[in-house]
Amino acid sequence: MNKPGEKVMQGVFLVSALMSIIALLTIIYFIFANGLPIMFRYGFFDFIFGTEWRPSNNPPMYGLLPMITGSIFATLGAAILGVPVGVLTAIFMAEFCPDWLYKVLKPAVTLMASIPSIVMGFFALRLLVPAVRENFGGNGYSMLSAILILSIMILPTIIELSESALKTVPRTYYSASIAMGASHERSVMNVLVPAAKSGVLSSVVLGIGRAIGETMAVVLVAGNQPIMPGGLLQGMRTLTINIVLEMGYATGEHREALIATAVVLFVFIFIINGSFLVIKNKGDNQ
Repeated sequence: MNKPGEKVMQGVFLVSALMSIIALLTIIYFIFANGLPIMFRYGFFDFIFGTEWRPSNNPPMYGLLPMITGSIFATLGAAILGVPVGVLTAIFMAEFCPDWLYKVLKPAVTLMASIPSIVMGFFALRLLVPAVRENFGGNGYSMLSAILILSIMILPTIIELSESALKTVPRTYYSASIAMGASHERSVMNVLVPAAKSGVLSSVVLGIGRAIGETMAVVLVAGNQPIMPGGLLQGMRTLTINIVLEMGYATGEHREALIATAVVLFVFIFIINGSFLVIKNKGDNQ
């Protein structure tokens, strides 16, 4: 082996690994350095728990609670609808799906993952919004429409990663269960699924992360009103929508407040990933 060549490649791999860390630290520094000052200058609790967002008011009002609440409700709703459907679909594709149907479903799921967010938004605008309006009332631009499109958008991530996790479980687990007299269904649900729970949980984390960070699809259907959510059929605004709608013309303190919104969003994602990491580690240690 060429030892100098090995050292060069080790250096290349090290630099490649450090690039992601450096990029993450740079993003964190930019967001927090530009967002925290306005939070403490305006009042941390007033900024987080204030219910009025009126940047053009005199004096301006930067209450972020309506957007925080909207993001939480939309993400929870998407998880409640999307996670069970995604995990069960992955189980079906991995262990129950006929070969001829799998050849159709697998490319369809992959293609669904590659559809741009704005296209999904137009789909929701033309189909989901009228369906909500006709069947549930209201004008259709509501939290329910946002939840429905988000639950659809997280499906490919959950399905593909959960299926991969199930297929990485050694088949000896399944064979041993069958040999002990368990049925196919019981072997899958009681042996393979628990063995793949680490990968399934990771897929759920990534799916929820996409839901809370999604913007373009939700902005077309959510109503985009910076008010406290009044119900599933009322309009609302998420943290990401708040940033994308106003950053284009924001200046000065208003711009700082929007960057502070990104700080709150970053903290939410950090909490979600940290919580699931703790749950995952506890499960692995049992």
